[in-house]
Amino acid sequence: MSTEPQRPESAPQEAPQRDEAALRAAVEAYKEADATLDEPPASADGASAESEAQTEKRSIEELSAALDAARAEIEDSRDQVLRARAELENLRRRHAQELEKAHKFALDGFVRELLQVRDSLELGCNAAQEASADVDKLREGTELTLKLLGDVMEKFGVGVVDPVDQPFDPEFHQAMSMQPREDVPPNTVVLVIQKGYTLNGRLVRPALVMVSQAAAAQ
Repeated sequence: MSTEPQRPESAPQEAPQRDEAALRAAVEAYKEADATLDEPPASADGASAESEAQTEKRSIEELSAALDAARAEIEDSRDQVLRARAELENLRRRHAQELEKAHKFALDGFVRELLQVRDSLELGCNAAQEASADVDKLREGTELTLKLLGDVMEKFGVGVVDPVDQPFDPEFHQAMSMQPREDVPPNTVVLVIQKGYTLNGRLVRPALVMVSQAAAAQ
């Protein structure tokens, strides 16, 4: 028999300890690997930053181009407004000048036509001053001058109000007196003391007239 003391059996106790250490090591390795997977690679961060920088640069360029286009459009609109304002001012000035000329020379045509009437009157006046003046010719010349004057007045819309034997119209006639008459109906113009005149249908001067009234009963 051997007299050496027996050593305690440690092999069964060391095996679980080794397995536990290996398990902890595996767990730590898994955690490190998982953390590595969660972190984005350095190269991806650089590419993303570069892409964002390029996008921002394009956005700035697009905004700058849009701003330049808007400024050009505003300037064009401003020029159009200024031109329209200048044209409107020129039109207003021309209209004012034409209106002033119309007021000054509205009677230009009438005066031109009236000059021949004056010429005819001067000829008749000079002829009447001669010692050998012919009354019949003077009368004929006067009648022609009156006709010429009437034609000129009619040409420019001047009408004569000569209402003899017509019913009295207070809008165009002014009664100066009443005369009892049996041969005409009452309120009839029996005498025109002074002719009236209209301009394009509007009364300029009423005719001064004598109007009939019913005769008094006997």
